[in-house]
Amino acid sequence: MARIPEQVIDDIRSRTNIVEIIGQYVQLKKSGGNNYTGLCPFHNEKTPSFSVTEDKQFYHCFGCGRGGNVFRFLEEIEGLSFAEAVFRVAEIEQIPIDERFQQQSFESQESSKSKQLIMLHEKAAEVYHHLLMNTAMGEAALDYLLKRGLTEALITEYQIGFAPAQREFLEKVFQNDDLPAESFAESGLFVQRDDGRLIDRFYQRIVFPIRNPQGKTIGFSGRWFETVDFPSENQAKYLNSPETDIFNKREILFNLDKARGAIRKEGETLLFEGFMDVLAAWQSGIHNGIATMGTSLTQQQISAIERVSQGVVFAYDGDNAGIEATNRGIELVKEVSNLTIAILSFPERLDPDDYIRKYGEEAFVKLVRHGRETVFSFKMAYHRLNRNLANDKEQLDYLTALLNELVAVDSLIEQDRYLTQLSTEFQVSRDVLQQQLRQVKQQNRQQQQANRSVPQPQEIYIEPVVHRKKTQIEKAEELLLYRLFNEKSFNQRFKNYPVHFPHEHYQELYLLFDTYLATEITFDVARFLDFLQKEELRQLVIQIASLNVPKESSEQELQDLLQMIQKSAISEEIQEKRLQQQMASQSGNQQLELELAIEIINLTKQLKAVAQ
Repeated sequence: MARIPEQVIDDIRSRTNIVEIIGQYVQLKKSGGNNYTGLCPFHNEKTPSFSVTEDKQFYHCFGCGRGGNVFRFLEEIEGLSFAEAVFRVAEIEQIPIDERFQQQSFESQESSKSKQLIMLHEKAAEVYHHLLMNTAMGEAALDYLLKRGLTEALITEYQIGFAPAQREFLEKVFQNDDLPAESFAESGLFVQRDDGRLIDRFYQRIVFPIRNPQGKTIGFSGRWFETVDFPSENQAKYLNSPETDIFNKREILFNLDKARGAIRKEGETLLFEGFMDVLAAWQSGIHNGIATMGTSLTQQQISAIERVSQGVVFAYDGDNAGIEATNRGIELVKEVSNLTIAILSFPERLDPDDYIRKYGEEAFVKLVRHGRETVFSFKMAYHRLNRNLANDKEQLDYLTALLNELVAVDSLIEQDRYLTQLSTEFQVSRDVLQQQLRQVKQQNRQQQQANRSVPQPQEIYIEPVVHRKKTQIEKAEELLLYRLFNEKSFNQRFKNYPVHFPHEHYQELYLLFDTYLATEITFDVARFLDFLQKEELRQLVIQIASLNVPKESSEQELQDLLQMIQKSAISEEIQEKRLQQQMASQSGNQQLELELAIEIINLTKQLKAVAQ
């Protein structure tokens, strides 16, 4: 099988900063020295346990145990093969690479189902876009988009297209290009009739490609394009791709691939309900917008946002449905994340796209920058809905609801401000409101204590990784390997001692390390990870390289480690001899029992000598 030359891999690795690559997927913060931390992209967590070490060029999650070099990260985060990860890093870093190596490497890879489905969607996006921009059948749809305020540059940036009215168009295109027919039915691009025949799912629609975080097309949203010949009766305004192996609406966020850089720069995410809002915002110069495709916000989407952002700004539609969706989203974000929250409220029940078209891009940008509400101010407006505040009872219910919301406000200044505001508006003593707020806090605390005292239904929860407590010997073996990895002089001194690691996997790792150094001048963790074949050994190297120990060793430390390991080896041998002696006694072999007794005595003497 063709392989990428080692010198090519080494060149790409040496010219790449792992912090910059991972920083495109994870919001990293410097935590001293050359370490960066963030929320792990491989499992859900609220407290950062994901660490990237810049000088050694590796990552490690103390929560789920995953770790590796820059290639391994892309293998895991994007589901790539090693060869694909190498070329992906080169692409991101704009490192030129011989195309012959790329072709040879990928020809040797088997195409997975996901790759085939992505291939079909990428081709469909290309064809639909061409029809919109360059053919007579797409001319009317293009004129419509231009009149809506979209520019040709924006249409090209997002590869917006047009699916023609013919229901057998796409299949013919795929067949002409000799694309994998076995994947047609599973792609979601077709509807299968009772006779088994496939027809295009999207027709007479302006289609918007939906991409995964890596920028690959995995689905479409199609807006029905009404004409005289094709009225909108009995047609859904929007039609989205169905769930497939590559498209899961609970996980996907529209425009995350393009917005990620702006999100990292701004430190926050602007969250819309629909992709048209994202496009209008992008054209207005707001590039950190993403959308949930009209579906309710999910925990998976919040986790994706939290990996790249510190805060979220809800910019949902201004109608009742949008306000309700905003409220649900706020509660879910508060429950499952540490994201800061702000809200944009659009007047006149407008959605963001309509607001921009009515008041202009400048007014929208001003609203985004300076028109935000706090969570509590949004809740004040939310709890007014469907209430008649001229009625005393509903007025009291409203105040009670707001005091329950105010408990969640941490800022004393903010609490004070809103208490004063409520006191003024409803002619209620501020002291009374303050006293009532204290009672609500007390009731909440009592309720929480009661909930903790009541046995809860058993929940099934799988920890990302089980952390077994290591023995003192294992800790000594790991520290010894850490010193060998990081100190050349330590390695030279160690060779003067005939020591064998008591545990097989540590001994195996040492032998591979020794073999690696036979051909390498210096030890490099990132390169050593590619040298190793077993995944469990790679993870062991990451754990060892991540140890928090003093940088410099001492001769006393070396002697202590060697003594502990030697004692362990002798103790294990004594234990083994005792088991053999017991078996010899049970079988009546007195001669062997005597010989073993002598060996045990000698080993015990050795153990005492080592301990002195």
